[in-house]
Amino acid sequence: MLADQFKDKKIILASKSPRRKELLQELGFQFDVIVSNTDEHINLNLSFGEIAEQLARQKVLSVAHLAPEDAIIIGGDTIVCVNDKILGKPKNHQEAFEMLKMLSDNTHKVISSVCIKYQDKILVNHDIAKVHFKTLTDEEINFYIKQYSPFDKAGAYGIQEWIGLRAIDKIEGSFYTIMGFPTHLVYQMMENFL
Repeated sequence: MLADQFKDKKIILASKSPRRKELLQELGFQFDVIVSNTDEHINLNLSFGEIAEQLARQKVLSVAHLAPEDAIIIGGDTIVCVNDKILGKPKNHQEAFEMLKMLSDNTHKVISSVCIKYQDKILVNHDIAKVHFKTLTDEEINFYIKQYSPFDKAGAYGIQEWIGLRAIDKIEGSFYTIMGFPTHLVYQMMENFL
């Protein structure tokens, strides 16, 4: 198993996301967490994939000075795009409502990136999934926001929560990309450090 080959390496996850932590554990890796406090500045001259990759790289580089020199640092980021607009993390109920209203009865893209740094080598990549939402009523949107407080989630929702069960009609691509951590990419990229 791949994770067994990294038992003697110090691995750092540069993320406070409970979902990324859970998925990296599911892949079998043992790691510590150092939360990145980087300013998520977006360069709008880049493509959506490049923006997601830039954000993941910023997170990894922001914790590099806090990690042991020989550590493998893993970071990730997720952006949600609908009608060529990036939906970040909502600041309040109203923003979350507006985002979910845009996603209702619509198709959007979820772009999740991964950056891995080991010594002088940095690998970065991203994956794209398409999500088709059914129509949501205002009452359903308000219920979800009140019950789940999706203020730490790009696009104001988590696929693994009630709204994913209720609204998602179809997905094209990896479920884990939509969760925010394309595990197949993480696995492939880690193989490059062997």
